[in-house]
Amino acid sequence: MTMASDAIVRARLGVKSQMVLPKRVRDALDLKPGDEVVFVIDDQSVRVMRAPVQGEDPFACFSEWASETDTKGYAEL
Repeated sequence: MTMASDAIVRARLGVKSQMVLPKRVRDALDLKPGDEVVFVIDDQSVRVMRAPVQGEDPFACFSEWASETDTKGYAEL
């Protein structure tokens, strides 16, 4: 399912501050039971992203570390 970039999906927190990700969000991220998500927080927003699958680059979801300079600088770590 492709979702428009301006789509707004609402969810409500329960009494224990827990929330179920709405189906549209799960579908957009192709999430299945047991999958993990990451929350990327900046000054004005929080993004929910699919966590990398084990074996993938664990920093792939952090766009601020995606420059060529960072790739070269951290290549030997």
